[in-house]
Amino acid sequence: MKAESMVDPMHFDRRAAVYERFRPPYPDELWERLRDLGLLLPGRRAVELGAGSGQATAALIEAGLSVTAVEPGPHLAGRLRARLPQVTVLAGTAEEAELPEAGFDLAVAATSVHWLDLGIVLPKLHRALVPGGSFAVWRTAFGDPAVRTRFRERTGQIVGRRRGAPARPGPDDLDTAGWVRELTAGGLFAEVSTDTFRWSILLGADEVHGLFSTFSNWSAAEVEEATRAVHDLGGYVTEHYVTPLIVVERVSLP
Repeated sequence: MKAESMVDPMHFDRRAAVYERFRPPYPDELWERLRDLGLLLPGRRAVELGAGSGQATAALIEAGLSVTAVEPGPHLAGRLRARLPQVTVLAGTAEEAELPEAGFDLAVAATSVHWLDLGIVLPKLHRALVPGGSFAVWRTAFGDPAVRTRFRERTGQIVGRRRGAPARPGPDDLDTAGWVRELTAGGLFAEVSTDTFRWSILLGADEVHGLFSTFSNWSAAEVEEATRAVHDLGGYVTEHYVTPLIVVERVSLP
């Protein structure tokens, strides 16, 4: 997953204020699962890669972890510092970040793994995590393919008209097996668990406009069309989302 294959990783930074306001939180069930796995123990040290404005970071702090957040976007990093001053923020990419050897118990990539060059990042995390340390990876697929709604039919029509649009790097959002293969390639990490969380959220037209405008693969015209669809459907839509979670553990090498 090389940087040159990315759609536009700095799209989020140019939309930093909108991103912070409209990106939804992750489902409670995900955090409960991380607690059940023993990954959110108070006092643990975590490094978060691609932290954005702190959607996941805040929950890590609330759980009592000490967090170092790596964020390449200067505007997002600034918002993260202002929102969570107790977090150590490293401005730059995960590939560039200087992380201390055995400095962390947990690494997290929340809706950011597809932007990472895992050929660089996995060896870096292997050095940065303590023996037995974990790497938790999750993302939200905005649209559950198992649930058909009139709004999703409309957004499907919009996406279906695209011609030659570049794809985001890495496996599909819901290709959990593909992501497990990516994360365990090279033998530095081994799979611990995989889970899938399905959830829903009610959104108004303004919220759909704000949220969809943060998607790096949606044009401004497409965002406006999706917003009109919400108005046509009564002003509010229930969106059904899927959040897969993968946890891998650092393998101790001979």
